[in-house]
Amino acid sequence: MLEKAQEVLAGEEAWVVGGAVRDELLGRELVDLDIARREPERAARLYAKRSGGAPFPLSERHGAWRVALADGRTVDFTPLPGSIEDDLATRDFTINAIARPLAGGDPVDPFGGQADLEDRRLRAVGENVFRDDPLRLLRAVRLEDELDLRLDEETERLLRGHASLVGAPAGERILAELRRLSPAGYRRLDGLGLLEPLGGRIDDRLDRWDSPDYRLVAVFGDELRRFPVSNGLRRYAKALARAERPEDDARSIHRFRRATEPWAVEALAFLGASELGPAIERARSSDPVAPLLRGDELGLAPGPEIGRLLAEIEEERAAGTIATKEEALDYARRNAGAVREDG
Repeated sequence: MLEKAQEVLAGEEAWVVGGAVRDELLGRELVDLDIARREPERAARLYAKRSGGAPFPLSERHGAWRVALADGRTVDFTPLPGSIEDDLATRDFTINAIARPLAGGDPVDPFGGQADLEDRRLRAVGENVFRDDPLRLLRAVRLEDELDLRLDEETERLLRGHASLVGAPAGERILAELRRLSPAGYRRLDGLGLLEPLGGRIDDRLDRWDSPDYRLVAVFGDELRRFPVSNGLRRYAKALARAERPEDDARSIHRFRRATEPWAVEALAFLGASELGPAIERARSSDPVAPLLRGDELGLAPGPEIGRLLAEIEEERAAGTIATKEEALDYARRNAGAVREDG
């Protein structure tokens, strides 16, 4: 990405800024590139033409453009109306307020970001950083979490003083930051007074499964409805919330899986019943390739009765009481129109 940007903007003033410089100084892989220059739209379109990426305006208000590359990486072009020092003064934290010439050269570091990186310190550029963009409240914790940093005393004081603003950003932006937090990051949010205003709380479920979606459900539960979550995450959350601890027998495991798959193992973790995980895996490995019966083989009029019988037959098969098509047909004849008393 960097070499192509140097080719496209050769001979023009352009600066690599923000997280790209920070990550380079930390020896981290360059994932996204942020370039400050005049005429960002023109630069984005030129870069997209050379790279095969897709250019689009990132912020019409601020004039920033982004090029999305086929491998998922992005290159952002942000406007530079004044000096690079003026640009860096608008950044959030000193470690993100470092720039270096795109063509190469010494970094420009007016706020001491390099020294803060060396000391593993996260320090605000100015007193208004959280008021200007409250998402930075969450970003501060995420940067601590991802980069093994710690807020300096004054920045933590500023953060706590603006904690009531944490819910102000758009829900999509809040979710993007939350999804990147580890369990320790969520605990830090809680300790700084940022979690409760968002509707979250910490309990022992947080550490039982390692995935961003699981942590969101464990921390927010029903309060996830505050955020614009995907339909998939909504179904996942509902499956975990409604799960009931099964017994360690084939019938109970089958019913549990019917209610929670494909997230049965995560649901067990949510319930504190991970010791039943091997039973879930055994049941999965012995799932039949095909059902014993199709609905059109029952000789019944179309309707919910067919689905009920087929589900009961599959349960009996899982429990070991039915093994053949003939036994399944016999069960259907005996139970058509009946209501099971055992659920």
